[in-house]
Amino acid sequence: MNIILIVSDTFRRDFLGCYGNEWIRTPNLDRLARDSVVFDRAYAASFATVPHRKDLVAGRYTFTYTDWSPLSPNEVVVADQLREAGYVTMLIADTPHILKDGYHFDRGFDGWIWIRGQENDRYSTDPIDYKFPCKPEKLRSPDRTVKQYLRNISHRRYESDYFVAQTMIEAAKWLERNRKHEKFFLYVDTFDPHEPWDPPKWYVELYDPGYEGEEVIYPVYGPCNYLTQEELKHVRALYAGEVTMVDKWIGFLLERIKELGLWDNTAIIFTSDHGFYFGEHGLIGKSIITPTAQGLAPLYDEVAHVPLIIHAPGIKPGRCEALVQPLDLMPTILDLAGAKIPETVQGKSLLPLLEGENPVWRDFAVTSPSIIHGPIAGQRISVITKEWFFIYCGQVDDALRELPSDRKTRIVDGFERLLKIIGEKPKNELYYLPKDPRQLNNIYDENIDVAIEIHRKLVKFLELIGTKEEILRYWRKLI
Repeated sequence: MNIILIVSDTFRRDFLGCYGNEWIRTPNLDRLARDSVVFDRAYAASFATVPHRKDLVAGRYTFTYTDWSPLSPNEVVVADQLREAGYVTMLIADTPHILKDGYHFDRGFDGWIWIRGQENDRYSTDPIDYKFPCKPEKLRSPDRTVKQYLRNISHRRYESDYFVAQTMIEAAKWLERNRKHEKFFLYVDTFDPHEPWDPPKWYVELYDPGYEGEEVIYPVYGPCNYLTQEELKHVRALYAGEVTMVDKWIGFLLERIKELGLWDNTAIIFTSDHGFYFGEHGLIGKSIITPTAQGLAPLYDEVAHVPLIIHAPGIKPGRCEALVQPLDLMPTILDLAGAKIPETVQGKSLLPLLEGENPVWRDFAVTSPSIIHGPIAGQRISVITKEWFFIYCGQVDDALRELPSDRKTRIVDGFERLLKIIGEKPKNELYYLPKDPRQLNNIYDENIDVAIEIHRKLVKFLELIGTKEEILRYWRKLI
């Protein structure tokens, strides 16, 4: 069986038709969903881009022992295991963070192609003159990321020049050349619809026709009150347009798979690493960032809940309510390939769920930024059960008193910033999902017994997966 993994960065689950969205056009992924098992309760584990990919390729909860940093040579990764099982392995990506600066996510692949120019990729030094699409103070990192990006895209002329298009075209070309291999693993990783958002105008006009204001293509992360309601609506439209463009080009690749006669012998997995806030909870982005400092925001449903769609030969389409996470994909891929699952893996193969079985399964999912530096920047762990969404802020006072105050990070965009709490001091939060699916009414104080029990399970879980005591000590108490 061939296996194709497609990761689309920052693709919000609830912006897909197959997950209930009624205003954004995603016909190709919706069509894939009808032929697949759709996982309704898939949640990110390690946040954000780079930590997620570590979970994905290693099958582990890497937020407990590493952060936004290169892939360790000690990790046992999926591509290596598949090569040992006789697979031809290929990586095609435009996501810069996994390939630039020696991050080593090409490990185990027989070949790899990097589509250059996304976000702050140091790709082009011209043109010297450029024009921001809005006031620079509304842009995150205007003089580094946005300036670099505008140079990178200056020669773009056609829709096929956009990054997601280039990536899917390269994937289709690779399939044309390699379809006769006995078995292959193709990992396609596109950074779209991550910002900057600048899809062709015809996509944006589907969602906000007639807009004449500024285009905030790369908004400052944090409270969204610097945007007018019209600007915020247009930011959503820019993102929605990019989502529809991503859907189109993934559809192009899916159609090519069928045309090449590969569909009936190929498993296809589509997923994302996290979502994005567009005014929900008063936020825009997925964290809180200033030019010199990095703070963490709570990981509510809009960010933590991710799409996961799996098509596989012989698997009956349907929906699955099990709590699943990205680290489950590594053992799932190996299971589909008939390869051995290493003892290092902490995830669980989804194959029994795909086959309609009812195995003993986890009763909660955990979504978290790296916790190795303690909660000094407002790091919070989200724990999601069947009915509850618990956001735990850790022992903040202990961490601020005992840990270094000059800790730096490269989380989110790879630029070094000081880790610190920005805004209000974090607090524990608890939400009852059947009545409050969007986490709007914090009932922590009224249900402290529920929080105590979930926290007890969290600590036991962190112990079981081998979290070092020097890290765990700031997460043991419920304060």
